Amino acid sequence: MIKISPSSFDFLNKLKDNNNREWFITHKDTFENEQAAIATFAQALLQELNTHDLIETPSGKKALQRIYRDTRFSNNKTPYKTHWGGGFTRATKYRRGGYYFHIEPGNSFIAGGFWGPEADDLKRIREDIAFDASPLRKIIADSTFISTFKTLKGEQLKTTPKGFDANHEAIDLLRYKQFLLRRDFSDVGVLAPNFLHEAGQAYRNMRPLFDYMSSVLASDVNGIEI
Repeated sequence: MIKISPSSFDFLNKLKDNNNREWFITHKDTFENEQAAIATFAQALLQELNTHDLIETPSGKKALQRIYRDTRFSNNKTPYKTHWGGGFTRATKYRRGGYYFHIEPGNSFIAGGFWGPEADDLKRIREDIAFDASPLRKIIADSTFISTFKTLKGEQLKTTPKGFDANHEAIDLLRYKQFLLRRDFSDVGVLAPNFLHEAGQAYRNMRPLFDYMSSVLASDVNGIEI
């Protein structure tokens, strides 16, 4: 049975308290052992994803983010991340959206969606919503969606997007700049034997949104492939 070990949280907690190169170098072997365990977990997640989706990411190890922070443009100069994170890319241009996992004491979640849509893609999504918002509303009103993710998340405009009517009946959806899904997990939930299953199910429950967005972005208004 593949599960997250308490030692993974122990390492992250100690790293948070000792976020410096000297401590990290001294505990490099521990880091490598814990990272390998997370890579094994990520590989199992990838296998779960491949039962219902086509994933470009070749392995769990390749899915992992680096532990090293980019401090060049940050006021926070601590050199290491204090979480395990990784993501999976869907294969081919016809499958849009991405999957992500974040494991951190007190802040673990499974997420996915559309973090930074290109301007043309965002315009196409908004145009489809403006034409008929019912497909997206049906997805986010579904009981499985609500029980898993509660609500659609993501940054939104405070004003009306350019080219759209402020009084449009779907203005609440048209203001979205990102379309994100997130399921939070407690530390107990992450360490539970069924976490892999629950994480995989959260990914599976993202598919209605991904399929809708992929259809919008891969075809024109007449349904012709682009």
